[in-house]
Amino acid sequence: MARILIADDEPRIAAFIAKGLTAAGYTTSSVEDGIRALDYGSSGEFDLLILDIGMPRMDGFGVLSALRAMNCTVPVIVLTARDSLPDTLAALDGGADDYMSKPFRFEELLSRIRLRLRDTPAAPAATAPASGDVSLDVDLRCANVRGRTVSLSAREFAMARVFVENAGKLLSREQLLSRVWGYDFDGSSNVVDVYVGYLRTKLGPEHFQSVRGAGYRFTPVPASPTSPEPAP
Repeated sequence: MARILIADDEPRIAAFIAKGLTAAGYTTSSVEDGIRALDYGSSGEFDLLILDIGMPRMDGFGVLSALRAMNCTVPVIVLTARDSLPDTLAALDGGADDYMSKPFRFEELLSRIRLRLRDTPAAPAATAPASGDVSLDVDLRCANVRGRTVSLSAREFAMARVFVENAGKLLSREQLLSRVWGYDFDGSSNVVDVYVGYLRTKLGPEHFQSVRGAGYRFTPVPASPTSPEPAP
């Protein structure tokens, strides 16, 4: 059954929606701020996101913009007390699939959820990004390094994919922030350096070149050829 993420900073409303969706057979998770909504929503673990606009740390418009900038196609239904036409148009133009204002009837929300889930196309067969001796398994969200399987967190995998798909290119911290975390993160954060450190440990330090004041480059290491069979 589909998994639905509820992003709303009003616990009473989130609990009401979760109870109704659970009774309808869906699996739900709830978050109360925009940063967690972006983190969970971009994880690939949810089939639909119900998104409030007025949330702390990052508002719903910021979450929506960051998700679409990351090419995250999870269907989003905006559910908010802000019912003005400019807000509605801003959300829909920003990538929302539907827009409902509070107060709302749960039966209507459920109907719209069913419609969006029915309209969601089947995911195409995932490709396996690879460069040199590193390949990524999109389905299992892990890496293979010289025949060794390496487990990665959702964010580590997202960063590894950006590096592998741009092998040999210099990527600035700002580029990595925008592609992995979204445009609303503070550019002065050291989170990029921290995660590059994680990947160096897991995939091998030889793959990551630091360019002082500029960013990082993923350097492919040729895969080791299969050893020939010894002559009889």
